[in-house]
This record gives sequence, structure tokens and C-alpha cells, in this order.
Amino acid sequence: MLETVKYLLGSAGPSGFGSKSTAEQVTDYSTDLRSITAIITGATSGIGAETARILAKRGARLILPARSLKTAEDAKARILSEFPDSDIIVMALDLSSLNSVRKFVKEFESLNLPLNLLINNAGKFSHEHSISEDGIEMTFATNYLGHFLLTKLLMKKMIETAKTTGVQGRIVNVSSSIHTWFSGDTIRYLDLITKNKSHYDATRAYALSKIANVLHTKELSLRLQEMEANVTANCVHPGIVRTRLTREREGLITDLVFFLASKLLKTIPQAAATTCYVATHPRLANVTGKYFADCNEAPTSKLGSNLAEAARIWSASEIMVSKESVC
Repeated sequence: MLETVKYLLGSAGPSGFGSKSTAEQVTDYSTDLRSITAIITGATSGIGAETARILAKRGARLILPARSLKTAEDAKARILSEFPDSDIIVMALDLSSLNSVRKFVKEFESLNLPLNLLINNAGKFSHEHSISEDGIEMTFATNYLGHFLLTKLLMKKMIETAKTTGVQGRIVNVSSSIHTWFSGDTIRYLDLITKNKSHYDATRAYALSKIANVLHTKELSLRLQEMEANVTANCVHPGIVRTRLTREREGLITDLVFFLASKLLKTIPQAAATTCYVATHPRLANVTGKYFADCNEAPTSKLGSNLAEAARIWSASEIMVSKESVC
């Protein structure tokens, strides 16, 4: 009850920020990011777009990957209209396609740019059962597996950049508090949602993708530390906000649900705050493997803290992203 009251009031936590803080406010301590190159997935709308806008304002070079190049160019144009000197590169990327992820990484590497910051923000909620070209349930493929492969393929570049520049790299995985809804056996449930349409549960599929993001962060952080890489990996819950994630179910029911929950909703600038805080704030230098909500470190579910399960889903993911078809 006390935590709910603090949330509604926007009370500041140990970081000095809270649920009402905005992305602009939390980056006041990081006003010059001109040495930073950032890749932000899902930056064409909602939380990702606001994250990109604020990082551009602070001077970061942005790589905006998107399925639709036109949509990404529109997002770029909006930022440039506000900050004309921004350095923004648009690139094609469909996270539901492992081949597209591989192609994106090759094209990015051909640019010979550094990479300091990777924000895995893109999200999808597939209300109907659908399968990616790689044989993976679409929500899981987009929210988790595509980001897993993207991160895996970009790790070397991030480690090299940190070593060359002396600037610590940061990886931010956007999850959700809905990850706490999932408490089953991750890998067995993955078999269920990828192969059995009659048992498909859209909400559980979404929750699975989000617990996978949390577990990915845990294992990734450990591996980076073992390599003595100057790169951190943390996970964030942005909060409840109405974005284009609900675009497949617009209508009276959706409108009613969001109206009833309106007191708990964040604005998009507030929802982007935790991502921007974790991505840029000097206080979080060397902080890794943590989960943040409302710009403060927060607990995960019991499953989300299970290091054995984190290692297990990493191994399963390695198999899934191998070049052989998983069908």
C-alpha cells in the first residue's frame, strides 16, 4: 500500500527520482553525450521515440533501426526539426527475423562507428498466435530472441569501443513488471507457445518474453564481468503507459481499461525516464545486472533472480539463434 502511495505521489527514491520524473529531468546530469553512439530499437514511437529525442538533445549520435524505413525517417525528421544538428542514421531491422538481425549488424559494422550504448526497447504484443519465419512465436521472437541475437552480435563492438575510448558501455533491456506473472518452467513453456496454437495465451507469451529479458540481463552481466569487459547490462520496467503496443486492439474495451487505470498511467516522458536514467546517469557507472523501476533499483520476481534459469535460457537461446532452422 505504501509503495502505491509513493508511486501515485511521485515520491523520490534513493536516486533522487521517482515515478513522476521525466526523461529530460533524469538526464540533466548527462547534458553532453556527443561522444556517445547509441542504437535504440523501437525508436519510431512511444517510449523509444522519447528516449531517442532526449539522447539527441544531449548530443548522442543515434542509430534508429526499424522494419519500416519510412517510419524511421519520419521519426528522424521529427527529431531534426527540434534539434537540427543531430547525427541520426536510419537502418532496416526486423527483430522477428534472425536473418534481418544478422544483416543489420553487418551493415552497422560496415559503417566503422563506435558503439557505446545499446537500448533494447522494441516491443510487441501479439494477440493472435503467429509464428516468425524462424519458427518462433512472434511476441517472443520480437521482444526477446531478436534482441538476444542483436546483443550477442554487437557485444564485441561494444567491448572494443569501451576499451579504445575508456568510456564504459551500457546495455539496457526494457522489460516489464508483467514478468512477475510468469513462474513456470521457461523452456518447457516456450515449446508450448511455439508449437501448439490451441494452447496459446497472448498475455503469458508476453510475460514470458519479459521474464526472458530479465534473465538475459542477469546472464549477460555475469558473462561481461567474466570477460572483464567495461560494459554493463541492466534491465528496466518503464511503467504503465499507453503506447502503440496496443494498436491491434484499439476500441471501446481498450479505451475503458486505460480510463479506469488512468491514475496509474505515466506520460511517455515519464515512462522513458527509467531507460534514460539507466542509460546515462553517472551514478550508475559499474552498476550491472540490476533491475530498475521508477528510476530506482527494484526487486525482480523469484524466477527473475534465478541464476541457474538465466544460464539455462541463454543456452536455449544460443540453440534457437543458430543458423539451422528451428522449425
